[in-house]
Amino acid sequence: MSEIRNKVEESGLIQLDLGQFKPQVQLVGLDIAEQLWQGLVIKEKDFRAWIKGNDWSIYQGKAVYIFCSLDAIVPTWAYMLVAASLNELATHVTIGNLVDLEKEMVHQSISRLDLEELKGGRIIVKGCSDMLDPAFAMVCLLNKLQPVVQSIMYGEPCSTVPIFKRSKDKNEN
Repeated sequence: MSEIRNKVEESGLIQLDLGQFKPQVQLVGLDIAEQLWQGLVIKEKDFRAWIKGNDWSIYQGKAVYIFCSLDAIVPTWAYMLVAASLNELATHVTIGNLVDLEKEMVHQSISRLDLEELKGGRIIVKGCSDMLDPAFAMVCLLNKLQPVVQSIMYGEPCSTVPIFKRSKDKNEN
């Protein structure tokens, strides 16, 4: 009986799992709607008192998106004050919603990808991931990889969809 060979490994294809770029920390929201005076506006003195007296430690090691669930007038400095209180505790802070937070963190993770070991490679991106916006992550990854790789495919080694292939004339330069 002959030895079983892993033809995918022998092919030189490099598999990247989109899931490896997904945030590994808990993502939580902080709604400042309860700090609005009469549900309409922020009163600076009251807001600063809330900032000073709030227990920010509950956000330790988490990624936080700050938002206001009410249609209200929220000055930019209010978001900045909240973010300033979170920055030393949270792993990441943004303004927006859960999808915005995950997209920012995925983008940061992809931007840290070491391209040296992928240079000239034939890449297969495995996209089965429970990301909130997988299309964003895919395009972000494509943008990072395309300048340096030979080809990019989507799917599994047994069934891929070609996405990009460097033309032969560009390989010679």
